[in-house]
Amino acid sequence: MRIAVLKELRAGEDRVAATPDSVKRFCAKGATVAVEAGAGASSGIDDGAYEAAGASVFGSPEGALEGADVVLRVRCPMTAEQGVDEIAQLPAGSLVVGFLNPHSNPDNIRALATQRVTAFAVEFLPRISRAQSMDALSSQSNLAGYKAVVDAAAMLPKALPMMMTAAGTVAPAKVLVLGAGVAGLQAIATAKRLGAVVSAFDVRPAVREQVESLGGRFIEVDASGEDAETEGGYAREMGEDYRRRQQQLIHDAAAASDIVITTALIPGRPAPVLLPAATIDNMPPGSVVIDLAVEAGGNCPLSRTGETVDRNGVRVVGPRNLPGTLSHDTSALYARNLYAFMEPLIAEGGDLNVPWDDPIVAASVVTRDGAVVHESLKDLTNG
Repeated sequence: MRIAVLKELRAGEDRVAATPDSVKRFCAKGATVAVEAGAGASSGIDDGAYEAAGASVFGSPEGALEGADVVLRVRCPMTAEQGVDEIAQLPAGSLVVGFLNPHSNPDNIRALATQRVTAFAVEFLPRISRAQSMDALSSQSNLAGYKAVVDAAAMLPKALPMMMTAAGTVAPAKVLVLGAGVAGLQAIATAKRLGAVVSAFDVRPAVREQVESLGGRFIEVDASGEDAETEGGYAREMGEDYRRRQQQLIHDAAAASDIVITTALIPGRPAPVLLPAATIDNMPPGSVVIDLAVEAGGNCPLSRTGETVDRNGVRVVGPRNLPGTLSHDTSALYARNLYAFMEPLIAEGGDLNVPWDDPIVAASVVTRDGAVVHESLKDLTNG
């Protein structure tokens, strides 16, 4: 089996899908690895490190892709309309694994099917214990939550911890985290380590214990018997009465906060609006909002991807690809996720052998045999 690893061409994407460590592991299983020259440069990995690990380095994507059975990606390969037709370069019959963002890239998914590529979307991996080591959403969100707090602290005209000085006491900053998933919990932990007073909101009462174990104060709305969590462990969209009471709770909490980190996402749906303009207008000047959901529409309607919006002295930041700003570490974690996903697909001797009846494979395959096969995408892409 030949595995190809290419340079990511999307703007602002500095991560890479394989590291020398994962290359060594693939080679030990009997696979061969071809890496495009410069693929790891933005992550601090030079071509020599890949060669020392056992990979062959090629000066062009065509050289790396020649004869490839598997192509490892960070982001979905592009179409010609997006800049470079990466999909047309893929060998027919090959497997592509990466963050495909299928709901936002229907044209790309169609093109992958037309190219007769078998594509796996790592964001569709099921949340079961056996798939924990493959959970790329969690590994990337973890570092995004950390970086969101660090960036907000750098922008805030206040110190985060309480300080006792001869000139008086500096009060600790107040941080509100909306959404207590992986990114939110890491944001809570980071803000707490930096000395802030931290509060957190989530529609799922079950996360209270996790928030409190990290030193945060959990604020909640009585769900009145509504089930706030999907079978996959994600937040569920709630009813109108709940949303009204939720909005008032968040409005009041944000007004008392110096930093708000929003992380709330609903898979396959636009991000829920948690911080409307009226709430931003109620926050004190100098406050900072980091909207980690901006690329899915945003938890704040004022946020703009890749921009900082100043609203009466409150800065609303819509970071583009925040995990990519920590590419050295996020690439290392992501490469391990991909190796964990691929390992069961490698037979003895290094041949590719996909167990199609495996629930992990079945849940994550998007295109196969020239068609879109994932149930959540059939109407979207074939209709």
